Amino acid sequence: MRAEDIKFDAQGLVPAVVQDAATLEVLTVAYMSKESLTKSLETGETWFYSRSRQELWHKGATSGNTQRIVEMRSDCDFDALVVLVDAAGPACHTGAGSCFSGTIYAAEAGNDAGGGLQILQQLEKVIAERERDRPEGAYTTYLFEKGLDKILKKVGEEAAEVIIAAKNRDGEELKWEAADLLYHLLVLLKEQDVSLKEVLGVLADRHAGADAGKEEK
Repeated sequence: MRAEDIKFDAQGLVPAVVQDAATLEVLTVAYMSKESLTKSLETGETWFYSRSRQELWHKGATSGNTQRIVEMRSDCDFDALVVLVDAAGPACHTGAGSCFSGTIYAAEAGNDAGGGLQILQQLEKVIAERERDRPEGAYTTYLFEKGLDKILKKVGEEAAEVIIAAKNRDGEELKWEAADLLYHLLVLLKEQDVSLKEVLGVLADRHAGADAGKEEK
């Protein structure tokens, strides 16, 4: 894709769907003019065109909640954009991380294609709450109170259980042990103050690097 290939509408605008590069969560939908697209590409941060104010605006210029562009894609007709970003703060003017925080429909468990990631994000939030509030009797509280060595021991034990289940070709057991490993790994990440988003960001960077390598070949 080249910037000059983009087709702007009668108002000189093109819609841009902004997504978190790590989680692929949709953060907002805005519009870009030719000038704001050029500035976005030049600066590596998102610039949009405000239809209400009739002016260019740099996301985060006043709030500090800038969006570093990781990748930008167009659709097959070159009349819509997807912008993958690393956001420095909330995307919505209300202070919410995403402008799309109001759910009007949710598929039943097991039918939602993005449910896996959402479950991990929800679990990460619960673990953070347990670490903060330390409710009595909660297993997560017990792990945090016992400290790093206990958490590391559990991660090691669960990793070993995953290996044993896989070696035994026991798919049912493997699912349970893998779930336990993921849970304890999230506890460890919280103890180390490393977010799931940061880990997913590393995977996203690696994926982007692999794609770039393919293009070079």
